[in-house]
Amino acid sequence: MTPKITPDYRIGPVADRQHPAPSTDPTTISGLPIKQVYTPEDIGHIEFLDEIGHPGQFPYTRGIHADMYRTKVWTMRQFAGFGSAAQTNERFKYLLEHGQTGLSTAFDLPTLMGRDSDDPLSLGEVGKCGVAISSLEDMRVLFDGIRLDQVSTSMTINAPAAILLAFYICVARDQGVPLSKLRGTLQNDILKEFHAQNEFVFPPGPSVKLVVDTIEYGTQHMPQWNTVSVSGYHIREAGATAVQELAFTLADGICYVQESIKRGLDVDAFAPRLSFFWDVHNEFFEEVAKFRAARRMWARIMRDRFGAKSERSWWLRTHAQTAGVSLTEQQPLVNVIRVAYQALAAVLGGTQSLHTNSMDETLALPTEQAVKVALRTQQIIAEETGVTRTVDPLGGSYFVEALTSEVEKRAWEIIEHVDELGGVLPAIEQGYFRRSIADSSHRFGQEFDAGQRVMVGVNKYVDDDYERIPTLVIDESVEREQVARLRAMRARRAADPAARERHRRALAALQETARSGGNVMPALIEASEALATVGEMMNAMKDVFGSYDGAPEW
Repeated sequence: MTPKITPDYRIGPVADRQHPAPSTDPTTISGLPIKQVYTPEDIGHIEFLDEIGHPGQFPYTRGIHADMYRTKVWTMRQFAGFGSAAQTNERFKYLLEHGQTGLSTAFDLPTLMGRDSDDPLSLGEVGKCGVAISSLEDMRVLFDGIRLDQVSTSMTINAPAAILLAFYICVARDQGVPLSKLRGTLQNDILKEFHAQNEFVFPPGPSVKLVVDTIEYGTQHMPQWNTVSVSGYHIREAGATAVQELAFTLADGICYVQESIKRGLDVDAFAPRLSFFWDVHNEFFEEVAKFRAARRMWARIMRDRFGAKSERSWWLRTHAQTAGVSLTEQQPLVNVIRVAYQALAAVLGGTQSLHTNSMDETLALPTEQAVKVALRTQQIIAEETGVTRTVDPLGGSYFVEALTSEVEKRAWEIIEHVDELGGVLPAIEQGYFRRSIADSSHRFGQEFDAGQRVMVGVNKYVDDDYERIPTLVIDESVEREQVARLRAMRARRAADPAARERHRRALAALQETARSGGNVMPALIEASEALATVGEMMNAMKDVFGSYDGAPEW
């Protein structure tokens, strides 16, 4: 049998890495050795009140609320977005009618990259991996008939996040909804784009500046809105281990807090509205340990490193999504089982919000039937399994507590190393995050090829012929109709002298605000009302901030 390799989590290309001696114990996906049995000796060093404590009390290892799901279950938030704004509006209403308790919006690739639907680089991608949104007119259609003071809305958008938030604010104004009543989350985590997902536009410095602009605006005007969802999900999907996901994500959170404090914001004014977004993979107990360690670490970071006084500033509030990378084209019905166990790990880990992937998401955007099964998975966990009846039912387990401590220890080592590199922004420029993720991905691939990591139906229990399931197909007419609507809007705007002048002035004001270093949110809201498009606003800022092609070669 090929021996397992315990990873070195610090730094170095694959070819240069020196691995410790192989462990004779089996390991988690992160390479943490697992003993045959755990006893009180394995947690004898743990001080109960200091490191585990009670639910709802510092350091929140057992959950940020004393009653957790006994009082209120997690928000069930299925990701939705495809085709046109009208089509996605219909899906939103379908999900709300079937018991979903929060909306989660997926945008297509052109929107994610800050391009309009009629941009030449958008050809063939409009509406394919999410909903196409190019202007405020699209956003109004997206939420038509949905009162924004009666739903919680999550928007998975990063480089143009401030623009989409401006659109949402404008729709709320149309409905007469005060900004103070808006509830939801803007992903708005640009740092992880530089680490893993690559949907960045501006250089790291200006990109983080835009994030701080939204934090500042939200702190002043939107007290119930989560202005950033610091996201480990995409880091994990790119090949990071659970330990790296935890460490890199908290390091990114530290960066946003530092930059907001530099702006002059009071940490206790903005920190309670920061949230986090985690992947939930197949290594069940490691995932539970990751959630528990994350809360403990963030509480100490906020209290001890940043001097936050409010308990709400110490809370790590969590959204989780089951692991898209674990879904298989082979035997797709088996994905339902994977997702159920991953969702259970998130619940036992103490998440406040959860998305369960549909069984067909590795093949295409999910069908209504697949989405319903994914939602019912959460509802069965909440209503039938009994796991909500007591808080942190795995707390005190010798294995879980020992693993939580080990995950935390390894994650602190990585964060300390990022600090040694000068912080997140210098570490990005040095290629540290990309190198580390690539190394872990390579190692997992080797273990998979050797049969040490099993994917049922792929490298074990393989069927030569497996059932194909129906998938959602986005018709090419969606792109043609979306482009036609956008061009019609531009024509109406150009034909009205007052509208044309308002549009020109709004873009000029946006560019001047960006150049002067001011907060761009008010200018983006005005430009949105003037029917400036996503691409026009992004280009106005790009003229000031420049663009970014990626991290240096390593």
